[in-house]
Amino acid sequence: MNTAVSPQSEFWRGAKDCLPVIIGMLPFALILGVQGGQKGMSPLEMSMMTGLNFAGGSEFAAVGLWADPLPVLLIITVTFMINTRHILMGAALTSYLKDVPMKKALPALFFMTDESWALSMADIHRRKQLGLPAFSLPYYMGTALSLYVVWVLATGTGAVVGPAFGDVALLGFGMAFPAVFLVLLRGLWKGWKAAVPWLVSLVAAVLVYLTIDGAWYVPAGALSGLLAAYWGAKEA
Repeated sequence: MNTAVSPQSEFWRGAKDCLPVIIGMLPFALILGVQGGQKGMSPLEMSMMTGLNFAGGSEFAAVGLWADPLPVLLIITVTFMINTRHILMGAALTSYLKDVPMKKALPALFFMTDESWALSMADIHRRKQLGLPAFSLPYYMGTALSLYVVWVLATGTGAVVGPAFGDVALLGFGMAFPAVFLVLLRGLWKGWKAAVPWLVSLVAAVLVYLTIDGAWYVPAGALSGLLAAYWGAKEA
């Protein structure tokens, strides 16, 4: 790697590095768009939602809760809770943005996703080992913008073709994102003691699902899991 590389070459290096991620996420973007189209969302509405709230997990949750009348408060609450992980991710990244002008730092944080954050943190580690400045903003934006453009276009495309699929629930598309979470959960497994908050969250969500109408079981499960993790950490 060369310290004299241009911002343009760094940008395209980031775009190239995220190609495998794009290939992996493309089916999920299309599925999300198809589900949105099935709920009556237009391609423009779908693209605006994914463009303004660039966070796949909360977008799947929002589309899943989409109904008539629209449960606005519930969707906002669930979206906020799912996206709280970005607070920690942003905090980890901002230490490398302290010398970046605000007009560049704020857009960088807006486009941040799990994937662009992970790729950039891995690149930071590599650059440190090579004795280079730790953070490359052009590289980061190459990953973030590539993911953003593909995600928004693919979800809009999914909304266009969605009505032609009939009832997507019959095709099993609704299990796409839960399946991803199960895989991630398996990768985070550290034993039964660490799994207690997950179990508390599951029990609370099931109880609320069985007793209260609507999708309030989602924030109930999330809150109870967070409280269980907090009290577990205090006792440790």
